[in-house]
Amino acid sequence: MAIDAQANLRSLRDVLRYAVTRFSERPIFYGHGQVDAFDEAALLVMRAMKLPLERMDIFLDAFLTHAEINTLIELIERRVKKRVPVAYLLGEAWLQGYRFNVDSRVIIPRSFIAELLKEQLAPWVPDPAAVSSILDLCTGSGCLAIIAAELFEHAKVDAVDISVDALAVVERNVEEYGLGERVRAIESDLFQSLGAARYDLILCNPPYVTDQALATLPPEYSHEPTLALAGGPDGLDVVRQVIAEARAHLNPEGLLVVEVGDGRAALERQYPRLPLTWATTSAGDDMVFLARADDLPGQAAAARPAAA
Repeated sequence: MAIDAQANLRSLRDVLRYAVTRFSERPIFYGHGQVDAFDEAALLVMRAMKLPLERMDIFLDAFLTHAEINTLIELIERRVKKRVPVAYLLGEAWLQGYRFNVDSRVIIPRSFIAELLKEQLAPWVPDPAAVSSILDLCTGSGCLAIIAAELFEHAKVDAVDISVDALAVVERNVEEYGLGERVRAIESDLFQSLGAARYDLILCNPPYVTDQALATLPPEYSHEPTLALAGGPDGLDVVRQVIAEARAHLNPEGLLVVEVGDGRAALERQYPRLPLTWATTSAGDDMVFLARADDLPGQAAAARPAAA
């Protein structure tokens, strides 16, 4: 099919139509930012050609070289046959208007915490200029750390991940944003290597996919590092550790912000007396919780399960 396509495609419009058809023919999954075959095709074709997606109409009738057509067909077929997410095919992903380098060493950026950061965490952070220290746990590509550094201009940010491979991607993204003096990549299993460091703000988009859900994810997710997805039997393995240790690393009046996917009910069952605030995001009010330092338990109390 690819050989026949190469002989009959000439313009960007032709290739876009071909991509939509191919994507519609196969049961690919649109779970990394796009909603349907057209959006997926437009993103892949335009960004692969280094063209602005928002000005697609200007370029639709532009003729492509044979080499460009071959490149696009190869990418389209990898998306269809190998189920590789578009972000990995392109080597880039976008989150709240920010571009990040990505590859299979890191999870594709898609955190709802980024929506809250764009509003500088209002109203929970009354004075963004007063925030001087931020920790981003499970940083992955460094996307939240970089967005936080961009929007909290007086803050230094520690971007923490257990994966050395992920931190290499973080450092590349930090360099491209020119934030090397303010964003530091740190290898650590959560708080383990941070000593007595304390922060005004702790962000965490941890692995939170339950074991059962992980076993049934579409093939696209198999290209992402399992370490960045797997949250244990109830999806809260890492979340429990964060709750247990965060208070010791927050300044007075410091704020903890954690994404839990669809884990709100399980979390509230386990911590019925923990005063959490659930932020409203585009996905509803059960994805991201916030807690003040003084409201978080000490390590021993946090580790204690709720009474039956």
